Amino acid sequence: MLQLYFSPMACSLASRIALMEAGLDARYHPVHLQTKQVVDDGRDFLGVSPKGAVPVLVLENGERLTESAAVLQYIADLKPQAGLAPAFGDPDRYRLQEWLSFIGAEIHKAFLFPTFWYKDDASLAKPRARITQTLSVPSAHLEGREFLVGNSFTVADAHLTWALLLLRPAGVDIAQWPSLSTYLARMQARPAVRDAIATEMAVRKTMTASPA
Repeated sequence: MLQLYFSPMACSLASRIALMEAGLDARYHPVHLQTKQVVDDGRDFLGVSPKGAVPVLVLENGERLTESAAVLQYIADLKPQAGLAPAFGDPDRYRLQEWLSFIGAEIHKAFLFPTFWYKDDASLAKPRARITQTLSVPSAHLEGREFLVGNSFTVADAHLTWALLLLRPAGVDIAQWPSLSTYLARMQARPAVRDAIATEMAVRKTMTASPA
């Protein structure tokens, strides 16, 4: 069985959403990112992944896969009939990778990560100055569109949904981008997304976790 190491409402939420959208069974292990400890058995998380970051997906052969873009693509390809990624040879497959890269680099690492992990205003000034321009990109793209890529939900939507969920706790009002606000509400209405969020919020109540 697949195993996912996650921290509640961290970027690993996108991987949980993808697994649930695909209907794939997995065992989930919560991680304290601050202490680098696996909650359910007390193991040192650095022994699971020297990177010390989630998600970590343990494959059925025991190999471990890290980094959201890679994990999400793997999940999509594991259950191609779920339609979570365009097929090989479809130009939209590269659009999917384009969006996964953009969300990971420009929204997560450039804004959400420093917002939740750095406390001094000097370190946060540049990320705060850039986020409006950054979010204008998916906002413009989603005008008149239901999904990021093609005409159905993909793992890119799982990734963006997570990022948009953290805007409010990061002090950003999503209402200034109506297309993003509408998109997020639509994504949250999906059963897999709704259930994934509810599950992680319940786990989060039992532990202290940084959301990014």
